[in-house]
Amino acid sequence: MDLDPTTRTLTLLTLLQSAGEWTAADLAERLGTSIRTVRRDAQRLRRLGYTVEARPGPGSAYRLSPGVKVPPLLFTADEITALVAGLHLIRAWLPEESVASSALLKLDQVLPRPLRRRAAATDLATEVLQQPGAVVAAATVGVIADAVAEGGRIRFRYTDQHGRPSTRLVEPYRHFLRAGQWYLVAFDVDRDDWRTFRLDRITDISPVAGTYQPHPFPDESIEHWLTTDFGRVTPGSPRPAAKVAEPTR
Repeated sequence: MDLDPTTRTLTLLTLLQSAGEWTAADLAERLGTSIRTVRRDAQRLRRLGYTVEARPGPGSAYRLSPGVKVPPLLFTADEITALVAGLHLIRAWLPEESVASSALLKLDQVLPRPLRRRAAATDLATEVLQQPGAVVAAATVGVIADAVAEGGRIRFRYTDQHGRPSTRLVEPYRHFLRAGQWYLVAFDVDRDDWRTFRLDRITDISPVAGTYQPHPFPDESIEHWLTTDFGRVTPGSPRPAAKVAEPTR
């Protein structure tokens, strides 16, 4: 790993926020650098206002002080523009949710003055018309995201395009946007097959406790999987138009 100093320092901050204490050797290994460089990066965080505590000695270790006040976020002006514009897009896709608006408000509270001006300017200048398609719940997206990150399973109630309800136990792989709709692609455990589900037709979603070995996705990409009729078109055969089919019973 060959990270520039800014990226490396931000990565160090992320690691320190994710666990109580890290040894200098573990941090050096994760960052692909030396213990001496870890020491310099920790000092750089201190200059930025983070209280990084160090335990000296042969097994030296670092941690963030509990309850430390978070200093201004380390973004460039262009990164803030991208972030605010992205939140506008999310707000258009989740018109019944307040998460994007509340995120914009909280962002304004932690940015330094110059970036706060850029964020306010981008907020004022950006308008995204409400997107077509059904409303998606942020909580549903969050449960799916956690399960994907942890290699877990989820259970939910699903109503298909014919109005037929069912209960599904799946291993989620990704959720994706296509033709104005959000979909989940997942391995359906009970049906022993890969399926796609419209997110707006998912209700009563919950994680399933336990550790599982997820099934590997059967294609190089979701896009290729869709355009080859879910992997059923052989090489050299005419490809059907890309579409997303809902699961059958």
